[in-house]
Amino acid sequence: MKAVIIGATGATGSALVQLLLEDETFSEVKALVRRPLQQQHPKLITRVIDFNQPEKWQHEVTGDVAFSCLGTTLKDAGSKAAQYKVDYEYQYAFAKAARDNNVPYFMLISASMANPKSLVFYSRMKGQLEKAVTALHFEHLIIFRPGLLSRPDTQRKGEKISESILKWLNNVGLLRNMSPLPVRQLAQLMLHYAKNKFADSIQIVESARILSEVKMLS
Repeated sequence: MKAVIIGATGATGSALVQLLLEDETFSEVKALVRRPLQQQHPKLITRVIDFNQPEKWQHEVTGDVAFSCLGTTLKDAGSKAAQYKVDYEYQYAFAKAARDNNVPYFMLISASMANPKSLVFYSRMKGQLEKAVTALHFEHLIIFRPGLLSRPDTQRKGEKISESILKWLNNVGLLRNMSPLPVRQLAQLMLHYAKNKFADSIQIVESARILSEVKMLS
C-alpha cells in the first residue's frame, strides 16, 4: 500500500509516519510538509510545499490511503482567521486533491464536539470541515473525533493543565469517555483502520469508541 499524509511534523502525524514506515504493509509513505523532515527512510518521500498554492502540489496527493493530521492552536496561529486557514482550508484542499486523484480511503482527525452549528469557534470549524469533506463522497471516509490528546514533552501550559484536571476527574469516576489519549495510540488506531480496510463508506469514530478500541489494540 501507499500512503500520503499532511501534518507529518505534528505530534500525531509524526507518530503515524513512524508506524507506517515500520509496517511492511506500506511500501511508500509520502509526506507533504511546510518544512523539511529530519527523518530519512527508504520508503519515505518528502515534498516541501506551499499549502496556499494547491495547484502546485495537488498532483502529489496519490496513493491507497490519505491521512489528514494537520492542525494548529489559536495561540500558535495568532488569530481565528489564521487557524481557520490551517485547520479548514489546507485540509479541505488536501481532501479535494485526494478525491480528484481517486484516493479510495481518506482519514481525518477532527475533534470531539465537532458541529458545524456550534457556537464555539473551534467546534464549528471542525464540524464545517467534516461536512465539506463528507460532501466529496470518498469511497471510504473515516473521521476520528478524539478528546484531549496527550502529546509527549508538550510545552503547552494549557494542555498540561487540562490533562491534569481531566485525569483527576477520571480518577473520581467522571468523564471517563473523555480520558486523555496519547497521540501514538491514536496513530496506532488509524494504522489499524487503514490496514483492515473497513467496508463502510463513512465512519465517525467518537472519543469513547476510540478509547475502547485502542485498549483492544494494546
